[in-house]
Amino acid sequence: MDARLPELRQLASLVEIIRHGSFTRAASALHQTQSALSKQIAQLEARLGQPVLVRGPGQLRLTDAGEVALRRAEQMLAHGQAMLAELDDQTPQIRGALRLGLPLFGADALFTQVIVEYLHRYPEVRVQLEEGGSKRIEQALLTGTLELGAALTPSHPELAHTPFCHEPLDVLAPANHPCATAGAVTLAALADTPFLFYERSFTLNDRLWQACRQAGFTPREGGRSGQADFLATLVAAGQGVVLLPRVVARGLARPGLVRLALSEPAMTWDLAFIWRREGYLSRAARAWLALVQEMRQPVAD
Repeated sequence: MDARLPELRQLASLVEIIRHGSFTRAASALHQTQSALSKQIAQLEARLGQPVLVRGPGQLRLTDAGEVALRRAEQMLAHGQAMLAELDDQTPQIRGALRLGLPLFGADALFTQVIVEYLHRYPEVRVQLEEGGSKRIEQALLTGTLELGAALTPSHPELAHTPFCHEPLDVLAPANHPCATAGAVTLAALADTPFLFYERSFTLNDRLWQACRQAGFTPREGGRSGQADFLATLVAAGQGVVLLPRVVARGLARPGLVRLALSEPAMTWDLAFIWRREGYLSRAARAWLALVQEMRQPVAD
């Protein structure tokens, strides 16, 4: 065997550093010290005989060799996870790990009871949760970091999906907004108001920008966040308006804020469970999908 072949631990370290964009965040995700993680990368580079990362103040990027190493590392780790899942599925009981991605918005309202019931039914399954926007979850599925995820209905040809819910988007607006007493509002009526957007991994950002342009205006950005509570606080402070799925928006009532229906255009949060089409879907993942459909209930207005 070629002595240059790296260890899986070294490859996993590289993948996590690129996913998180920094040694510090990757070390936290891996429950390692930053120095231990740096040592793993140094050992990887020593084995390969080439640097894989360019590091400097405010700079972290892959070298050409690093691009090759990352692509192959993701493939090797995905095959390794699939092998473990298939081995776990040889036992009579459902066991192993379920690597599950959930959205930053709405997970508490939609999935808390499902998770509790799943863990009760399948105590030998370790549920490994990761939260993120749809773009981040899709990428994690494609690289094999996640096995199953809840995200906006994908268009990527390598991803299969099953629909889960179609939530209308509501508008949260400051209580002193001119449209605050209308009950419903069109997107065009908000053209002069700043919009609050979500963190950049959210596909919903792209859809909102497109809808605003089709309504005849380019939205002015008033801020960004991946936390619904913080977005609602910014709205109540008069920073702008935000569009959120109704299942999320209805739980954010507070002084200084009103919830309005979006009358035109009709926009929905089309959430689906997605997985890699050519990947191995474990019994643990299939059990999750079955339970979600079993417990699924319409969300009230």
